[in-house]
Amino acid sequence: LEGHSNWVWSVAFSPDARRIVSGSSDCTVKIWDAETGNVIGKPLKGHSYSIRSLAFSPDGRMIVSGSDDSTVRIWDAASGSAIGKPLRRHNNSVQSVSFSADGRRIVSGSSDCTVRIWNAETGSAIGKPLRGHNSTVQGVAFSPNGKRIVSGSNDSTLRIWDAETGHSIGMPLKGHNHSIQSVAFSPNGKRIVSGSSDCTIRIWDAETGNAIGMPLKGHSDWVQSVAISPDGTKIVSGSDDFTVRIWDAETG
Repeated sequence: LEGHSNWVWSVAFSPDARRIVSGSSDCTVKIWDAETGNVIGKPLKGHSYSIRSLAFSPDGRMIVSGSDDSTVRIWDAASGSAIGKPLRRHNNSVQSVSFSADGRRIVSGSSDCTVRIWNAETGSAIGKPLRGHNSTVQGVAFSPNGKRIVSGSNDSTLRIWDAETGHSIGMPLKGHNHSIQSVAFSPNGKRIVSGSSDCTIRIWDAETGNAIGMPLKGHSDWVQSVAISPDGTKIVSGSDDFTVRIWDAETG
């Protein structure tokens, strides 16, 4: 799929798998037909710097984007129009964005070391920033039931947060030796997966925060992205070593 004029940092499928959204250092978001590969409509313009992260809402009607311009934007996925004004509360690049399963909230992680929760309908910030990390927050995700948030940071830790109160739950999850680039909850919410620049993947118990088993080793360079299959049995990872690996989520 060709059309961007600079690096593509983030891509995502729509829930019905009929569309793909991409975000680039050319400051645009593009929507593509997943069957034909054709671009749909005009580029979504509004950000002034690279777009680092994207997500479709669970109903496929909205797209959220996070950018190096320190803002979060919400877009109408059908028309490509911006919904409301940019969400401005972060003081540095927005590295990761994600919707809650009910589509009513958005979570963002930033180079300002904070996590923020937003009302997806109004664009208003919910509560105060979630503080605890002491370096860039690279990855954020809601638990499937929307009650918790996980964040991964360049400070080499993961944190679990109460999505209602914004309070940190338990101690930071420690085990990686370098920055955490990506995080994901399992579909049942019982496990968390993280990928790190220490070249490993780790699986965590979402309730206790304890590491499950040994690190998953195989990549020879930074692990930039991780995801869990819808049935929870497989983990996929993408790395700077130019490979994608698939792992058994039970045995590693």
